Formats: sequence, C-alpha cells, structure tokens
Amino acid sequence: MPVAIITGASKGLGAALARALAERGWDLVLDARGPVPLAETAGLVSAHSTRVTALPGDVTDAGHRAELVAAAWRLGGVDLLVHNASALGAEPLVPLEELPLEGLRRALEVNLVAALGLVQEALPLLRAAPAGAVLVVSSDAAAEAYPTWGGYGASKAALDQLAAVLAVEEPGLRVWAVDPGDMATELYAAAVPADDGHRPDPAEVVPAFLALLDGRPASGRYGAPALLEERR
Repeated sequence: MPVAIITGASKGLGAALARALAERGWDLVLDARGPVPLAETAGLVSAHSTRVTALPGDVTDAGHRAELVAAAWRLGGVDLLVHNASALGAEPLVPLEELPLEGLRRALEVNLVAALGLVQEALPLLRAAPAGAVLVVSSDAAAEAYPTWGGYGASKAALDQLAAVLAVEEPGLRVWAVDPGDMATELYAAAVPADDGHRPDPAEVVPAFLALLDGRPASGRYGAPALLEERR
C-alpha cells in the first residue's frame, strides 16, 4: 500500500485528507502538536482498516521530523509527503507595523524551514517510490497582497518558491503547491475571528487534492477551485 506523511493532521484539511486517503487504502503517518485531537483523528482514520501511526510533536523539531520519516519507512516508504502544518505569525492577524518579529520567525520556521527539513529527511524514500510526490499547502496570500496577511503570506510565497525549485532539482518527483482557498477551519477563525462568512468545509476541498494524485499533472502551483471545476 502507498504511504503518506501528513503534517498538521489532527483537524481541518489535514484530517480530511487523511480520511480520504485511508478510504483509498493508504497507510499514514500523521503529525500534529496536540496529542489528544491527533489520537482522536487517528482512531477515526484507522476505522478504514489502514495502518496509521500518529506522532504528536512540533515539525520545527529535527528529531520529530526524523521520527516521522522513520515511521513511514517502517510502513514501507514515503509515496506522498504533505506539508500542511501552518503558523499565522499572530492571532488574530495584525498589520505589518504591529507584527511581532518572533511571530514572523515562528511562521517562517513552521511554514517554510520545517517543510524543507522534512523534504530533506524524506527525499531518499521519495526518490525510491514508484510515484513519489510532495504536496505543500499554499495560500492565496502568497500571491496577493491582503492587509494583515503580510507575514503569513510571505512565508507561503517563500514556500511556493521552494517547491518550484525542488521540482526543477528533482524531476523524478511531482511537487505541487496547492492553494486550497478559504475554508471553515480553526486557523482561519484564529486569523480573522470577526469574519463569520460562509466557507466550505475542508472535506469539500479534498477532491482537488485527490485529482492531483489521480492525474499526476506536471509539478507546479495549483488552485483548488480550478481543480474541482476540472473534476466535475
């Protein structure tokens, strides 16, 4: 069975993607900082008779990243690496003049540095996989200038560039950066708590990610709405 590592998998998009892959028979290594919600998600995912290893920890910790890859190796390798873990830099978001520099550092460490560290750790197994792929969760804020989204958007823009360069350096892999669009997640609620507009549940966005796995288009940056439209 194929094996995926998914970071930030205890809730939201990460949990929804884990459930969808488990339904397809994937074995999973799941990461999140909160041990209790991660264990709850792992229990739900395991109901699909797939092997699931849940490892609570912080992706900025090199030792934890090594544990994730070692767990995947024990399951058979790494076919898909999903970097979904994200940090906003400030909760709620604030203008750049008020953005704590420590918050910006945290966003860069989680959203960018940890992503590269995990790729570096998993690269030998990804290269050995029949169809290795790296998927990083991007944001519209990486490409557009929105007030208060500067720190988070800068970290995601850098992540997009990292993914693009990785795709050139590793032509045997698929490397996708995906903007899922706004979703009804705790992350968005923490970012803009006063915004109570309707947004899709992460499970409604997951088919866009599955479309990439099914069609294996060229490495690049994709938007979930366009992928969902093509899938209809």
